Amino acid sequence: MKAIGTFEVKLLPLEPYAVSDNDINLGRMSIAKTFAGDLQAQSQGEMLTALTPTEGSAGYVAIEQVSGSLHGKKGSFVLQHFGISDGEAQRLILEVVPNSGTGKLARLSGKMAISIEDGQHLYEFEYSLT
Repeated sequence: MKAIGTFEVKLLPLEPYAVSDNDINLGRMSIAKTFAGDLQAQSQGEMLTALTPTEGSAGYVAIEQVSGSLHGKKGSFVLQHFGISDGEAQRLILEVVPNSGTGKLARLSGKMAISIEDGQHLYEFEYSLT
């Protein structure tokens, strides 16, 4: 199955708990999202980032708890993020953490793609409820 829509995101810096001893900039942020479309939900989470001295070179990981309804089915689930950027080459993986679904989303699995077009955040979520 596929869900599509938009989302708004708010990222706020948090106090880092790790400090690099070289030119790598380690960061930590809170994530808060509001999803619209086929996924009507709110989310909260945390992100860890690493920015290198080379422009466009960075990485991040994040965990995000999503609560709401997916195609009318109410529940929650956890998304895990893995992102790498090396200039123009970028890779982003967002997947549902196995067995993290609750309520009508208890058997949820899937992966999400996100993009930004004309300043608007878009998602495409391919999932199954097996």
